[in-house]
Amino acid sequence: MGLFRRGDGSVEDWQPRLWAIVIGLGLIVLWVLAFIVKNSDKVNIDFVLFSTNASLIWVVIILLGAGFLAGLLASQLYRRRSGRAPEQHGRADG
Repeated sequence: MGLFRRGDGSVEDWQPRLWAIVIGLGLIVLWVLAFIVKNSDKVNIDFVLFSTNASLIWVVIILLGAGFLAGLLASQLYRRRSGRAPEQHGRADG
């Protein structure tokens, strides 16, 4: 358990830190569960050609994922256009 204890510390030194991590993780889990329960309402999503009903939490999760992927793609496009691509070695232009 190198994450929670230093090599030179005794068991008593790392116990409060362990409990702080456990309590923090417990609070995060409770927050996520409350977020899911509060956003479990059904919503109507109207696309141009069709419409569908979905739980609001799934809409939020899908949009978070789509935004993350769009950010990754945009950063890659910016990197390619700004000329920060890795150099090609061993190429003789003569």
